[in-house]
Amino acid sequence: MSGAAQAEAGPTLSPPAEQKVVDRVEGHVSRLSLNRPKALHALDLDMILKMTASLIEWLHRPDIEAVLIDHAEGRGFCAGGDVVTIAKSAKGTGEAARDFFFNEYRLNHLLFTYPKPTAVFMDGVTMGGGVGISRPCRFRVATDRTMFAMPETSIGLFPDVGGGWHLSRLIGRLPQFLALTGARLDGAECFALGLATHYVAHEDVDQLKADIARDPDRIEAYLALAQAPPPPARIKENRDKICRLFAADTLEGILADLEADGSDWALKELATLRVKSPMSCKVSLRLLEEGAKMRDFAGEMGMEYALVAHVAAQPDLAEGVRALLIDKDNQPKWQPATPEEVTNDMVDALFAPMPPGEAWSPLPLVRNQ
Repeated sequence: MSGAAQAEAGPTLSPPAEQKVVDRVEGHVSRLSLNRPKALHALDLDMILKMTASLIEWLHRPDIEAVLIDHAEGRGFCAGGDVVTIAKSAKGTGEAARDFFFNEYRLNHLLFTYPKPTAVFMDGVTMGGGVGISRPCRFRVATDRTMFAMPETSIGLFPDVGGGWHLSRLIGRLPQFLALTGARLDGAECFALGLATHYVAHEDVDQLKADIARDPDRIEAYLALAQAPPPPARIKENRDKICRLFAADTLEGILADLEADGSDWALKELATLRVKSPMSCKVSLRLLEEGAKMRDFAGEMGMEYALVAHVAAQPDLAEGVRALLIDKDNQPKWQPATPEEVTNDMVDALFAPMPPGEAWSPLPLVRNQ
């Protein structure tokens, strides 16, 4: 939830500061650049609606052959969604929070089903909502600056924006590990796990974008040519430990296994989990179970929207955002406070579908897949 200089095929442009998403066409390639550097390009509703409108327009233009998504400047690609605004809304009627997620999930689904080639450059911080707009793209470029994470359990949420679909399809118990801990992955790790399709050195990214803009018919060839040998993926060293110590089906079982192991690595992960929202952790485990069974991405988004609407009405989201992002005391008071107090009935209630008139739906022009 919730950098680099912008590359151009021609002269570098400086977008107006108030233009939070810069959209433009370069030859037969269209380009979306996130431009909110002080917030690490965290998405707000205006940005989501702007990206959606541009993608729909380009979908119907026969001269547009491919879409590039990147960021204009700064060290982050996209740090997530504007969760402070979302949490403040959730403390009131929650209408603004539901409006945000409804439209964000429509954008995620639009990208997932987009018929034209999409290439995203995860050149920097890529978290939460940034994962939601990058993971559905056909080509996902990681670099030596990439820092990928789904840290939602720290703020009383869960890995949404399609996380139940994307994470559940990783191997072994990596889904559970990443969803619960919010572990940060570098570019080499993203490439090794398939979260990125290509690994390119940061200094080669500008040239790659220019090559694609000049000749989009050869996008795959240019990506292959720019590919750099990634360094060793550190997460591979811990894969056996992850599979063994995150094998339990319950949060209590995982905590017990980590504590019983007693190694430095296990105790570090145990300490990480102890400060997460117990409700969010149990919801995340259930989300992975349901996501793995989901047949289409529209169904995933519908389930996640109902879930987020219910979770946003619970106290943990506002409290997690307060503790980590507003007051920054890093001392959230979770309700319930312990895993044992979070019952199956509580989790079941959060997964209840929305009433028919309030359920999520994809954009009418997008195929239901």
